[in-house]
Amino acid sequence: MKIAWGITGAGHLLQDSVEILEMLSMDHKITVFLSGAAEEVIKMYGLYERVINVTGGYYRELVIEAEQKSSYPIAGRFSLGKYDLLVVSPTTSNTIGKIVNGIADTLITNIIAQAGKGNVKTYIIPVDLESGIIETVLPSKLELEICQKCETCAAATACPSAAITPRMEINLLQCQGCGTCQIACPFDAIKGGKKIKIHMRNVDISNTRKLYEFEELEVLKHPLEIKKLI
Repeated sequence: MKIAWGITGAGHLLQDSVEILEMLSMDHKITVFLSGAAEEVIKMYGLYERVINVTGGYYRELVIEAEQKSSYPIAGRFSLGKYDLLVVSPTTSNTIGKIVNGIADTLITNIIAQAGKGNVKTYIIPVDLESGIIETVLPSKLELEICQKCETCAAATACPSAAITPRMEINLLQCQGCGTCQIACPFDAIKGGKKIKIHMRNVDISNTRKLYEFEELEVLKHPLEIKKLI
């Protein structure tokens, strides 16, 4: 089976999505499509190399938004029905807002629109599905209340991408999620995988509900459901 898997810039359900992606890649050809934000976020969470490892070869490409330019020519594969399935997981509220309003001005919204024209079955897994509070995981974070304000910051010195401003913060746009800083800090002031609770906005929930009106789309709650459907 030829599967297209789109990833947007959400941290919630990202780890789960990559795990299912890895599993499916053993038996299927998978092309991975990364939005501009996704390319940044999967690096923050230390998942970039794992995504690269499931790609390589024709219909196993890693497609990055910046390399496709504004015309997104690879989206033509979908209007021609070249894929058996499109999965977008995780899907941000921003992407969903564009979908339900008929806007296709990004890599991910383009392939979704073209999949509809090419009759390619599409599964979307939103991060903003139900109202209320959800628990999600953050990338690495400098805990200032634990930081000992060392004159020479061992974590900053060890960081291979110079992402740490000592005694202040981690620049997540530079962070590669390698975890070297966590090992280097003698006071355990850098935490990875910290869980936080966030409130779902009503406008995002409302947009997600509109997805159910699209005949060519099916909304799923969790990436694990993909495993059951294929």
